[in-house]
Amino acid sequence: MNKKAAVVFGAGGFIGHHLVKRLKKEGYWVRGVDVKAPLYEKSEANEFVTQDLTSYDVVDRALNKQLYYSSQFDKFYEPVDEVYQLAADMGGAGYIFTGDNDSNIMSNSAQINLNTAKAASHRKVKKVFYSSSACVYPAYNQTDPNNPKCTEESAYPAAPDSEYGWEKLFSERLYLAYCRNKDLEVRIARFHNIFGPLGTWKGGKEKAPAAICRKVLESTGEIEIWGDGNQTRSFLYVDECVEGIRKLTDSNVCIPLNIGSDEMVTINQLVDLACSFENKQLTKKYKLDAPTGVRGRNSDNALIKELINWAPSAKLVDGLRDTYFWIKSQIELEKQNK
Repeated sequence: MNKKAAVVFGAGGFIGHHLVKRLKKEGYWVRGVDVKAPLYEKSEANEFVTQDLTSYDVVDRALNKQLYYSSQFDKFYEPVDEVYQLAADMGGAGYIFTGDNDSNIMSNSAQINLNTAKAASHRKVKKVFYSSSACVYPAYNQTDPNNPKCTEESAYPAAPDSEYGWEKLFSERLYLAYCRNKDLEVRIARFHNIFGPLGTWKGGKEKAPAAICRKVLESTGEIEIWGDGNQTRSFLYVDECVEGIRKLTDSNVCIPLNIGSDEMVTINQLVDLACSFENKQLTKKYKLDAPTGVRGRNSDNALIKELINWAPSAKLVDGLRDTYFWIKSQIELEKQNK
């Protein structure tokens, strides 16, 4: 097999699904692995394996260019070129910050990363990309919604605001240790709030842009906002996230880098933007006891610009408009199928 082979862990998820499509366009042979298939359309992977990545055997077998359960697995073994590890037990604020899911978040995600690092090193995979998160940044640097500090070096002294962030920070250190001790070539990105079509938009695991678009679409006079609406975030459209993944993976940079937009908005502004697409006038109702995470967060893109000469540039309004009307189509489809 002459073309490059890539394995995408978490290929049934939102970013992983988009990444598979990008890799296929670039001519890769792709194997996707996840506990579930993509929800909204069929995967474009050459092979899609529905298996649980908390099993070491599943991870180990996936890192082979040959057919997944070949009877001659060991005899014809050939390592894949690149592994993209995006699998995690995760969700939006309603899943991460309640405390009810902490044990699953910590144990499931850590086990997947332990399996991936060990198997990739053992099988001599050429390169591993790991999707970390802006949730690794200390809560004490994100109390001012107008001036959050999210430069890469500010992750220490460590004080993430959730167990999700702690697990991501642990796994960063895991991959970097394998890089130092086992010569495993790694690339690490800290994602900042990725959104777009084909992502979860209901059920409790959706992120803020999808949740707000859904609420605006379903509301007639009033919309519930978690927190006071003045907390700030930046949101990155999924196509730019995938572009960042590919550029970072192809670079020679092994330290963690932010992949996110630096266009910071309040949640109130995000709601107003979603309302503007169909000129909806809604009264904001604030749920002050709802989980919201840190007061402010925004991607600092100085280092990624310096090291790989790239940073996201798309405007939030364009990606949010696409997401809004995609969610509208899903709501209408559900009504038709009732």
